[in-house]
Amino acid sequence: MNTVEIRAMSADELEAALGDARKEMFNLRFQKSLGQVADTNRTRTLRRSIARIMTIRREREIWAAYEAGQNQADEA
Repeated sequence: MNTVEIRAMSADELEAALGDARKEMFNLRFQKSLGQVADTNRTRTLRRSIARIMTIRREREIWAAYEAGQNQADEA
């Protein structure tokens, strides 16, 4: 999942994608411990996708707080 696709998602879709990615990461770790992982690079790409989702989610939180602060300054 690339950054453009993630940025196009709504907040609810981001949460769902993050949950799905974390479940998949759990399953990959479990498969790795059993020696059943076919694609060893998937763990790395999945870890990066989780980081991207969390980063964009945090950017939106910061931007919302900034806009709220600007609106309060405009009202004063």
